[in-house]
Amino acid sequence: HASFFTHCFCIIVICLSYHPPWPLFTAIGVSFNCCSKFYPGSKAMSELETRAVTDFVRSRKDSFLCFLSIHSYGQMLLIPYGHPNYTAPNYDELGATEAIWKVHRTNYTVGTPPDVLYPITGSATDWARMQGIPLTYIFELRDNGTYRFELPEDQIQPTCEEAYRGVLYIITYAHDKTFNGAVANTAVTLSGILLAAGVTGATLR
Repeated sequence: HASFFTHCFCIIVICLSYHPPWPLFTAIGVSFNCCSKFYPGSKAMSELETRAVTDFVRSRKDSFLCFLSIHSYGQMLLIPYGHPNYTAPNYDELGATEAIWKVHRTNYTVGTPPDVLYPITGSATDWARMQGIPLTYIFELRDNGTYRFELPEDQIQPTCEEAYRGVLYIITYAHDKTFNGAVANTAVTLSGILLAAGVTGATLR
């Protein structure tokens, strides 16, 4: 809806990507100017869409093997957390998917938002990880910034094919690890080839 604020007229758009259902991290990567595209809302869970998603996930969180959030743009695969002082306890396992991107020769950067992009407030994937869902990712699809959000039509199908391969790998990995443990050692092997620096900061469970 539209509203007047301090001599300016703006359309208030709540950025659900930066609208976590809890107040943690809300000072990172957001703007409290209601005209900003990074406006997170007046308070945690102020929007019906956020409440609907959180209620759904909470009621079934023990059944989730992974949680994916797909966006554009930037060609990145982002893993928890968006806050610069926290990393997920299974950081190496999450980052292991970098290997599959290299196999398919797609140019996607893998890492936490502070490492490869910029610090952000608690996203849906951060929240899902804190709910106990072990594998959570943000996909930032094509491109690298040439066309930004207006991707040419001839790049749409290749983008979908790349995302499909990545999603299929993650789902297969999550399924196999949960039901037969066959891939448990694979994560260790793959993470060993990452250019992994020492993880610093606190660990959230």
